[in-house]
Amino acid sequence: MAIEDASFPLKTETNMIINAAIDVHRHLGCGFFEIVYKDALCIELERRGYHYEREKYYPIYYKSILLPHSFYADFIIFDSVILEVKSKSAVANEDLAQAMNYLKCSSCKVGLILNFGKPTLEIKRVIL
Repeated sequence: MAIEDASFPLKTETNMIINAAIDVHRHLGCGFFEIVYKDALCIELERRGYHYEREKYYPIYYKSILLPHSFYADFIIFDSVILEVKSKSAVANEDLAQAMNYLKCSSCKVGLILNFGKPTLEIKRVIL
């Protein structure tokens, strides 16, 4: 059994996800809409046998009251990592804040933001 580094929780799982995304980026390059990368990631995750859910619904509560709006995480992988897919010039502070909020609403403690919009895959880890 591996001992987990507290500064990098779920390091093995996030590295597995990142490697799958690198493969997608290597084959498609940059410049497509997010939906194209999400579709390709589904194929790659299935090919590797990774358990995932796409567009997972999470309700949002305010003082124990269910709000009419909710959010849908792009992917939940291994039941423990939220993956947000972007295709833009750079990951913005708003993207990091969004990922933090998603972590607060879910039972996940680690998030990945993967930006396919650049010549090299941009990777941001978010830890709650």
